[in-house]
Amino acid sequence: MRQTNQARAMIFALAAVLLWSTAATAFKLSLRVMSPTELLAWSALVSTVVLAVIVGVRGEWAIALAALKARPLFYAATGALNPCGFYLTVLSAYELLPAQQAQTLNITWALTLSLLAVPLLKQKLVRRDLIALLVGYFGAVVIATRGNLLALEFDSGLGVALALGSTVLWALYWIANTRATAPAAVSLLLCFMLGTPMVWLILALQGELTLPPLSGLAGAAYVGLFEMGVTFMLWLTAMRHAENVSRISNLIFLSPFLSLFFINMFLDEAIEPATWVGLVLIIAAVTYQQRGRKAA
Repeated sequence: MRQTNQARAMIFALAAVLLWSTAATAFKLSLRVMSPTELLAWSALVSTVVLAVIVGVRGEWAIALAALKARPLFYAATGALNPCGFYLTVLSAYELLPAQQAQTLNITWALTLSLLAVPLLKQKLVRRDLIALLVGYFGAVVIATRGNLLALEFDSGLGVALALGSTVLWALYWIANTRATAPAAVSLLLCFMLGTPMVWLILALQGELTLPPLSGLAGAAYVGLFEMGVTFMLWLTAMRHAENVSRISNLIFLSPFLSLFFINMFLDEAIEPATWVGLVLIIAAVTYQQRGRKAA
């Protein structure tokens, strides 16, 4: 029987939200001394080791090996999406854009998910979905143009395209995971076990198989631990102990606001008014859409 403890769940959830909020800053600092592929290769390696230890402690290695044997192509495909495709794309966006733009644009993945669910999961868009999409993507345009909507000038058109493109890959990953049958930690481990070698192959093809500076390795270790590994388990633990799951899940909306605080403090980026406006529009759109689903 599942034991619930709302106070404990809140502590785990807030810890996860706090750690996720530092990801954008960690990405940007690490990218000062590493390429996106280098950062991903080393951080994914760290995350794979951490997840392997977690699965071992939970006594789920037999489940993991059985799942891999039963569906190797499935986990290879999801590993190509995450960590390989998604993180390469989003880190490339961070390399080209201010951190505040890249991290805020990435939040629109929830809206992208509703769009992709139409052809892939045979779901229908209702009026609430359409309103949320219009408001959310309008917020993305506000952020990308720094509020100069008529000029439609971007800091980096490619960076904006990559940031929004990463939401497609992330949404595809979560849609694919609706077909996963293994425990969440096991599925994530198998994705990283098969996806991480793909990243290292790309790194080799790019001729970047050199040891990064110590600061870069420290950044990669931080990202691997707290963006990809431990934080995921903190969030799962919070969900497992929660008496009221909706109160816990709503905490995730604190993350982008906290992230802007860290970006301003550690990266010395002045947060644009347009970023605040766009972020509020995106959060409002996602919240409006999700409440409609719960009511249905």
